[in-house]
Amino acid sequence: MATPDTTLDRAEALAESILPEHTPKKRMLVIVNPYATTVSARLKNLVVYALEGRYDVEAVDTEAQGHATELCREAAHEGYDVVVAFGGDGTVNEAANGLVGSRTPLSCLPGGATNVYCRTLGIPGDVVDATEHMLRMADTFEPRDVDLGRIDERWFTFAAGTGLDASVVERVDSRPTLKSRGGEWYYTWSAISTFNRRYLLNPPRVRVEADGRVSEGVTVVIQNSDPYTYFGRRPIRLATNAGLETGSLDLTVLRRAAPLDVPTFMARVFTADPARVQRHRHLEEFQGVPRATISAVEGTFPAQVDGDFIGRFEQVELSIKPRGLRVVS
Repeated sequence: MATPDTTLDRAEALAESILPEHTPKKRMLVIVNPYATTVSARLKNLVVYALEGRYDVEAVDTEAQGHATELCREAAHEGYDVVVAFGGDGTVNEAANGLVGSRTPLSCLPGGATNVYCRTLGIPGDVVDATEHMLRMADTFEPRDVDLGRIDERWFTFAAGTGLDASVVERVDSRPTLKSRGGEWYYTWSAISTFNRRYLLNPPRVRVEADGRVSEGVTVVIQNSDPYTYFGRRPIRLATNAGLETGSLDLTVLRRAAPLDVPTFMARVFTADPARVQRHRHLEEFQGVPRATISAVEGTFPAQVDGDFIGRFEQVELSIKPRGLRVVS
């Protein structure tokens, strides 16, 4: 992994190498999360300066939760040619929620810890490489339509989750400094800690109804694309048939959280062999469903979208909007 100084040096060299173009430039709004893991003011300025060689760029920092959604709605109304979310998956999620159903396409620059959606779209995980990719994209600008998942009133780009999955995200989000500094290792520690404290004995359970079937479990992972996430460079794959253009969602239910179930499940996940994961005896899959309902067996359950905690619920409705978002990658 490149160090911050190395990344800044490369970004500066890229910015200095860009020659002005005299052809008409597409209007680009760059929405920057200044608190994202790898974003700094200097890096932002260098990236924007480089992009200005091929685009008519306006850059705006987000100031609060939901700000990116508001900015994207305004950008769609004003007819921007493209909106670029520069931050982590949470920033991309907010941007998608503002652009859903519009003709303004979304792209992204990796500034978070994991950057799942950037990788899913085929955008390089290194910000300098991604900026170069975006400069080349100016010559082959071809937006395409992809699906968006929905959990109640919130759209998600690649995945959502309830139960244990969301409890881990809730714990991680409660300590943003550790989330930023600890990366995937802090997620791992949080997963172990959350399991031991909340799910080892009498875990809260949820009921899933989809495709004429009913199942119960301790966690449900809902995928709009594959992989579900990454651990460093390693993809974590559960529902391998999930995809951004399938017009459906794939759900994976872990039915039990006995002391050996979660460790054996995670061990299979980290082998990077999806077939072994799918053979786990306490796993149930719902493939290719257009809608589903998840209800608490008792009380409430936590939920997350694209790696951000969104609250606790008694029941949520899941659905898919085929071709609901335009993207450029």
